This record gives sequence, C-alpha cells and structure tokens, in this order.
Amino acid sequence: MVVRLLRAGALDLEATEMALREGMHQLGSRILEKLLELDPQPLDAKTVDCGQGHAARWLSWRRKQLLTVLGPIQIRRSYYYCEICGRGVHPQDRQWGIEGTGFSPGVQRLMARLGSKESFEEAREDLAELAGVKVVTKQVERVSEQLGQQVRGWTAAAGSDPQPVAKFYITYDGTGVPVVRRETEGRKGKQGPAKTREAKLGCIFTQTGVDAEGCPQRDPESTSYVGAIETAQEFGLRLYEEAERRGLAQAGEVIVLGDGAPWVWNVADEHFPTAIQIVDLYHAREHLAQAAKLIFGSDSDQQSQWLRARTEELDAGRVEAVIGALGRSGPKDCAQHAALEREVNYFRNNAERMRYDDFRKRGLFVGSGVIEAGCKTVVGQRLKRSGMHWTVRGANAIIALRCLILSGRWESFWESRSAA
Repeated sequence: MVVRLLRAGALDLEATEMALREGMHQLGSRILEKLLELDPQPLDAKTVDCGQGHAARWLSWRRKQLLTVLGPIQIRRSYYYCEICGRGVHPQDRQWGIEGTGFSPGVQRLMARLGSKESFEEAREDLAELAGVKVVTKQVERVSEQLGQQVRGWTAAAGSDPQPVAKFYITYDGTGVPVVRRETEGRKGKQGPAKTREAKLGCIFTQTGVDAEGCPQRDPESTSYVGAIETAQEFGLRLYEEAERRGLAQAGEVIVLGDGAPWVWNVADEHFPTAIQIVDLYHAREHLAQAAKLIFGSDSDQQSQWLRARTEELDAGRVEAVIGALGRSGPKDCAQHAALEREVNYFRNNAERMRYDDFRKRGLFVGSGVIEAGCKTVVGQRLKRSGMHWTVRGANAIIALRCLILSGRWESFWESRSAA
C-alpha cells in the first residue's frame, strides 16, 4: 500500500518519515521503561551505603519522570533513607547517571555536544528538529555547564599511555572573551573599564619527521588542547599536567612556541626549563614592521627597503644585526623614541629564541599557527559571537567541552563516565 501511494504521489514522504520516527520513539520509550524495571534492584540486605559511610534503610518505591532520547518515560526505583544524614538515597539514580537530574545520559550528551558548538537557543532548536528532544534553552545551558565542570575534573585525573616521539611541541596564547560586567569589576581595559577576560589556551602536538623539502610535518591527530580563564600560574600547572599526560617525559626534544609575551616564557621556565624556546616568526615580523613605521612613517619607499633588509636578517636568525639597525635609527620625538625602545627590548630579550635559520636546519617549526588557529576554533567560534557575555564559570565549562571534543577525547570521557 505504501509503495502504491508513493508511486501515485499521494503520500507526503517528509510528514510520513517524521510520524514514523515519533512512533518508533514512543515504542522505544515503552521498551526502555520495561528494561529499567527489569534492572536488578538492590534489596538483598534492605540497606545501602548512603555515600557518607552510613547504612541507609529501604523505605519504598518511588517514581521519577525522565526525558530520554526516545522521549519522556516514567521509572520506578528504590528509595532509601539515612537517618544520620537526614536525606534520601536513590541507588539507581547513581547507577544510571541521573542523580539530581531529569535528563538521561543520552540527552545530557546531546545537550552538551550542541551547547558546546552553538548558542544555547540554537542548540535547543536543533535538539527538537534533529532528535525530537524538546527542552528549554536554560536547561541546555545548565546541563552543558555542569558537564563542562565534570570534564575539567576528568581531564586533570585522566591517565594515559604515551608513546615516545622525536619532537614534542607546546604552544599557548591568550584571547579575550566577552564577559558580564561583574566579572570585570576593578579591571582596566585598553580603553576604559575592561569588557573581556583573557582565556589562556594551550596546544600540544608532536612531530616525527619532515617532508621532501625539509619542512616539518605535524603528526596527524596528535593535537590536544587545554584552556581556561585563569591566572598564568594556574594555567601553567594545567598545561604541564596535559604535557605529562601526552608524554613529556618520553619526548626526544621539547619545543615551546610563543609570541614573545613575558608570561609565556615565565611559564616555560617554570614548567619546561629544558625546552627549546622559539618566538613565533610572524609575531617577530609584526614587531619589525611596527618599528619600521615608527622610524619612517606609514608611506615610504625607504621604509619598505629598510623593512625588507631587516626581515631577511631576522629570517636568517641574525638578531644582533636587526638590533643594531634599530639602534642607529632616530625617531623624531620622545614618544616615538620610547615606543622604538620597547621594540628594541623585544628583540634583545628574545634574541636566542629567534635563531630561525638554525631552527629550520634542525627541522623545527618556527611559527605558532596551530595555536593561532586554535584560539579562533576553540574559543572564538563559540564564545566570541555577537551579543555574547559570559560568566567565568560558564565560559570555562564551554572551553573545557570544546577542548575535549577537538582533542578527540569525547568518547573516552563518556566511556569513563559510564564505567564510573
């Protein structure tokens, strides 16, 4: 009959598909209810551990409404009461991963996955459209943030079995995240009160070889991320723990790539003191271009010639020649002089980190494009969209989720959570 109606053009295929999906979900939800009722109930001894080391006594059965990926269901589970703690205990809630929530693990997973990728309102719409799961926007936000907090704890405790690698890269940077007003009280921005907080993002990847032309090649699927809005000291510890998990101790060479900011090298000196330190070549070129503008102005053939010569020196790792050329220049006023002096100090302080010719001969990366792209992908695409303002707690939860997903550890987290 269905085939005949399709051929006649009388059947609305899209409407039929959706109706059948809804029907299958309803059937599946009834089956799920029965399966959960068949799950062994812990009634053998009539007591269970309340979670605080006390014996909680069985009192009755209690029902709970639960939203699953198949639709809403009613479940029946045991209710115990601990007289010492003065609170009830539902062992099945703990066992099934629904303690303190009306959403099944499957729905929580979908919420967090979508909530980490798009606005919470868009995630709500996509849940309804793609999965037939109907929730409100605030619920997507709360579940995403709760799971993000769990991810932060899990990432710090997760073990690993790293393999030795020839070259082990650690690169990190900061990027501003728009936050609600209370998160910037007492903080100054570039122009008046601060409107953002800096999220620090770290990236670790490995390299085992170079291509036919001698250019370094990042190992496929070797990139992992960590990040949060936190102090450099806190972030340094987070980055070190990730490096340890990834195999820092087994690495042949450890390389730290950064943009030249003092906090970057402070973290490197504290946690990776034996690493090769490299200033990102493109940041160094930007500083050189800024110095050229200070000396010659914005539009000048002389500026172009000077910048071309200094860039060649920089690319060859001849930093002393660059510093000498800067020292021979004479800006017109005190402000220009002070600004140029800052550029001179930048090159002077980072001279040993700018031996680019030597780094290239050793087959090393000299650019931090991986972390630059990571700041846009991990942080910018989700947390810096128009009109968004975050709490630090909420932003850190979403950053944790995105780092987990983009590091390829999403399934590992859920497997671990299910086993626990």
